[in-house]
Amino acid sequence: MKKCIFYIICISFSSISLGQINEIGFFAGGSNYVGDIGRTHYLYPNQLAGGLIYKWNWNPRMALRGTLSILPIAGDDKDASTDFQKERGYQFNNTINEFAVGLEYNFYEYEISSPGKSATPYILVELASFQYKSVAAIAANGNISYTNKTSYAIPFGVGYKSKLSGAFAFAIEAKVRYTFEDDLDYTTGRFPALDFGSNGNDWYAFTGISLVYTFGRPACYTKGL
Repeated sequence: MKKCIFYIICISFSSISLGQINEIGFFAGGSNYVGDIGRTHYLYPNQLAGGLIYKWNWNPRMALRGTLSILPIAGDDKDASTDFQKERGYQFNNTINEFAVGLEYNFYEYEISSPGKSATPYILVELASFQYKSVAAIAANGNISYTNKTSYAIPFGVGYKSKLSGAFAFAIEAKVRYTFEDDLDYTTGRFPALDFGSNGNDWYAFTGISLVYTFGRPACYTKGL
């Protein structure tokens, strides 16, 4: 009996390893942030952003994915919708370096090698770790020193992907990240001189396109969940 169970487990893992389809490529587009300075549109790309992407297709409906992203963000009160912010006149820029992993769920079965199944919209849920520049201290003369800070975010979004040609596919995607920080724009209650914003956490977002190369064994998928 033990040998039988061991054999079944081995066959199952072999099917998973042989049945996977891998996708690797890059993405490019625009990033933006929502916080205490400037515009408050959740999707308003105003900085050039990009990165690398890898996907492991568990079955025709689900893919696990990982991304490495460089996401510059900036804000300027002159672009705000309130007179108070326009008169205040603050501005900032920062850069977010992000690593995210998550699940991509396809609305329709997606198999790049199968006619009629080579395009689908999808939804995306991830967990992300990111690094950005934060205020470390303010000297008596007003000079500000900075440090690199690491935190976490919950990205979610939507997209549409389709076969392009041969083993290449593309996707159009928009996603926003809810963070657990309120100082992406350097506003913070830790220093009275920089405590001029609200207490709500900041968001950042990405909108763009990706190009991936697909390889592996498309004839066999696992049944998944």
